[in-house]
Amino acid sequence: MLENPRSPRVRAVAKLAKRNARKETGLFLLEGPQAVREALSFRPETIVELFATPTALERHQDVRTLLADERLDAQFVSEAVLEAMADTVTPQGFVAVARQNPTALKDIFAAEPRLIAICEEVRDPGNLGTIIRAADAAGADAVILTGRTVDPYNPKVVRSTTGSLFHLPVAVGGELEDVVARAHAAGMTILAADVKGDDLLAARADGVLARPTGWLFGNEAHGLDDASLGLADHVLRLPIFGRAESLNLATAASVCLYESAFAQRA
Repeated sequence: MLENPRSPRVRAVAKLAKRNARKETGLFLLEGPQAVREALSFRPETIVELFATPTALERHQDVRTLLADERLDAQFVSEAVLEAMADTVTPQGFVAVARQNPTALKDIFAAEPRLIAICEEVRDPGNLGTIIRAADAAGADAVILTGRTVDPYNPKVVRSTTGSLFHLPVAVGGELEDVVARAHAAGMTILAADVKGDDLLAARADGVLARPTGWLFGNEAHGLDDASLGLADHVLRLPIFGRAESLNLATAASVCLYESAFAQRA
């Protein structure tokens, strides 16, 4: 049982909440039974260490079974140690250290994707996590992060994905122009979501959404700049039928991804 919240081991885990530590080690934090369950189910090889309170491990029999299946052990810790490790106030009994596992761009496009999300300069962790979750739910083949988009292994991003980070490939660090060129070479159409674009309903009627598609989403505050919009084959906007000034980025991205998913499965 680890009981000292100030021990070097505990401090090393807690440091992974900071980007510099994640960059140096190639590791990141998982918190709570849901994230741990998804990692053990879909990417067990990424788990480096798992810490749990005895009460939490007793309560979550499914996590114990997954650990046994993968021949992994949990290190028991006190509540005080768990709180010192975690980025959240209430980590719900589990904290794990996992290896970052980004996918190379060449591997994403070699798989002949039909639907991907490209995030250019998305800075809010909650938005990025929700977009990854929505892409997973819509059956997208990958999420690609370009420009200065927030680190997908940021603890807030990881929590917002609710496990989807382990379900589909995520590529990081690409340049938008290169990503679009690769997508075009793979036979994909690039659709940019922007308030200055054409009505998405017209694209639905024209069959544009049924094509293999890369949806391009921009910064929450500034959207996509002219150069980025110029890379797209079509620029589309979601119609506003009520009095809302606009939609939150993650909400708009969810609708766009599902519009393509519906069209491709029609």
